[in-house]
Amino acid sequence: MTILVIEDSRLLRIIIERILLRAGYHLHAVGDGKVGLLQAQEKCPDVILLDMMLPSLEGIAVLRELKQCPVTEVIPVIVLSGLSQKNESKLRAAGAAAYFEKSNLTLDGDGKALIHAIQQVIGEQA
Repeated sequence: MTILVIEDSRLLRIIIERILLRAGYHLHAVGDGKVGLLQAQEKCPDVILLDMMLPSLEGIAVLRELKQCPVTEVIPVIVLSGLSQKNESKLRAAGAAAYFEKSNLTLDGDGKALIHAIQQVIGEQA
């Protein structure tokens, strides 16, 4: 299974990469909204982890573009955000499959919460 991580924080990308690689996932990670959108269209990952605050193209715009493109519209997108879940309903309406708070990630953690979120989304798609 391949996961595309679109996150501008280098530290968070490293944390997520460690968690996902340890769990046996293949991944691509980018730090820019436009690059992430192009990678999604080229690589067609199984899941996308998408930050909301990105350079060049904000996360909500990336999400909308992904859901309007026939190539990427079926790919489940898990929104990564440092903001509270008050925006979750708006993001789900825009096409997000799930919402994950960055505060649940730690450098030395095992990432069970993130892995669980990914497995839950994949299970819903099967």
